Amino acid sequence: MVLGLSSSPSMALVVTDASIKNDIATSILHIHIANLPLTKMVHHAAFVSSTEAELFAIRCGINQACIKENISKIIVITDSIHAAKKIFDSKLHPFQTHTSAILSELCHFFNVNQENSIEFWECPSCLKWRFHHEVDKDSKSFNPTPSFPCKISWDYCKKTDSNDIINQWKMTFQASDRKGNHFLDLVDDNLNIIEPAYTKGGSWLQVFGHSNSMCSRYESHH
Repeated sequence: MVLGLSSSPSMALVVTDASIKNDIATSILHIHIANLPLTKMVHHAAFVSSTEAELFAIRCGINQACIKENISKIIVITDSIHAAKKIFDSKLHPFQTHTSAILSELCHFFNVNQENSIEFWECPSCLKWRFHHEVDKDSKSFNPTPSFPCKISWDYCKKTDSNDIINQWKMTFQASDRKGNHFLDLVDDNLNIIEPAYTKGGSWLQVFGHSNSMCSRYESHH
C-alpha cells in the first residue's frame, strides 16, 4: 500500500530516524516522491536528546515536503511516534521550538489548499521495512567524534556560557560612563577577589565568609 501511495507525484513520503553516539545525535531523513528518493538530509548536534533529534528530522522533512510543488499529501514515517505526538501537545515541554516551527509550516501548507493532508505512521526499526531500514542504517553508520572529547558535559557547557556572559558584562561595565566610583572588591578567605557565578543555579555572589543576604543589605544601604 505504501509503495502504491509513494508512486503518486502529489504525495511526499518523509522517512526519519535519529541515533546518538559519543554524545552526538544524528538526525536523518529521506523524502520519496513518485517512488524516487528525492532528498536526503543529515544533521549532527551535541547535547540533545533522541526525542529532540527525531523532532528536528521531522521538522526538516516537513519543511522540504511543503516547499515541493504540487504536493497535497505528506506521510511521515518514524520509529519514534512519541516524538511526533509532541507536535500536537499543547502542554509546556522543552521541544516547543521545533513543534512551533512544524505547526507554522503545516498552517501554511493547509492554507494553500484545505484538501491537503498529513499523516504520521509508526514503523519500528525491528521490522526492517525497506524505506525505513535504509534511513536506520544511514543514521547508525555515522561515528561522529566530539570536537572536545574531554569537555562534552552539560556542566561544562553551562560554565562556558556563564563565563561568556560575565566577560561580556565586564566589558560593557567598563565601557559605561554611568558606572559611578568608590567600589569595594569582595574577597574570600584567601583574599582572592570573588567573581560572580551562577553555573549551578545559585545566586550571583558566592559565599565569602559572611552571608550573601548581609552583603546585599549592606550594598543596598550603601
